[in-house]
Amino acid sequence: MAHKVIVWGTGVVGKLVIRELLDHPEFSLAAVIVHDPAKDGVDAGVLIGGAPVGVVATTDVRSALDTEADAVAYFGPTAEFALENIQNMVLALRSGKHVVSTSMTPLVYPDVCPPELRAALEQACAESGRACFTTGIDPGFANDLFPLTLLGVCGRVDSVRIQELVDYASYAGDYSKVMGFSLPLSAQAVLEIPQVLIFAWGHTIPMIADAVGVKLDRIDTVYEKWPAPSRIEYQHGVIEEGHCAAVRFEIRGWVGDEPRIVIEHVNRITNAAAPEWARAASVENDAYRIIVKGSPEITQETAFRHEVDGDPVSGGCLATGMRAVNAIPYLDALPARLVSALDLPLIPGRGTIRQA
Repeated sequence: MAHKVIVWGTGVVGKLVIRELLDHPEFSLAAVIVHDPAKDGVDAGVLIGGAPVGVVATTDVRSALDTEADAVAYFGPTAEFALENIQNMVLALRSGKHVVSTSMTPLVYPDVCPPELRAALEQACAESGRACFTTGIDPGFANDLFPLTLLGVCGRVDSVRIQELVDYASYAGDYSKVMGFSLPLSAQAVLEIPQVLIFAWGHTIPMIADAVGVKLDRIDTVYEKWPAPSRIEYQHGVIEEGHCAAVRFEIRGWVGDEPRIVIEHVNRITNAAAPEWARAASVENDAYRIIVKGSPEITQETAFRHEVDGDPVSGGCLATGMRAVNAIPYLDALPARLVSALDLPLIPGRGTIRQA
């Protein structure tokens, strides 16, 4: 029987996932929870630009959570809104459903999260007997599932570098204060603070270290900005000459006197920015690359594109949401707690290849 899923949140990820669930043999859409009153009472099919499907979106959280279902797929706001996300996920767990989420990405490896971030969720898991799995693309499967799979075919690993190479020109969010885009180089971005960067993006480094059985001596960061040589106009704004048009940062897990596990981001506004920094090899940009030095040496590059328009943002968001949803059938076999990719078996995506 299909696993019944409540989708909470109809932003980019939620809408893309709803579209997949409507004709999926392994899942069915049980309910849809929305925050925007304008979406209240709107059929889920209409919300995604299609015909009515008989499931009406609602702002009544408790009523929706009373719906019979196996799991809640929570696609709320980012970890910037941690308190709201945790409260909502706790409600979902207490309703007797597993929770899969893409919102609280510091929870991709709960073992290294501060106790105050985990406590309410751990208690809700224990009392409900349900599991909670958080994933993403980066942080998430692009820097846990991908590198861990490649390390598993090696005899010796000298280092592993995990790269996100992305053009942010098509991203609609405001990344100025967070990453420094469009600001003078002298303005400190939030992610320039090492503790913030490690908390936001670095938890898969100790996950990898624990998985391969190595002790980290320290984790540190590097943050660089690239000044625009002339004014850059793009679809979501303007970057003045001399202001930040690209960032490159590293989160480095050291073993002894060498950085052995490194997460590197090269994020640009337009592909023309920072031509001297790393970029994708197989596509113009927007790819995730793993570079393993050792025996053997491995390079894996993965690009996500939406099937309709080739958009990398939609393609990546869909993959992120479906990684979470495809984990649902496996949660019954796991302990009632916060779980990570290390707790899950291989998830091949049952039902993805279908009979004509």
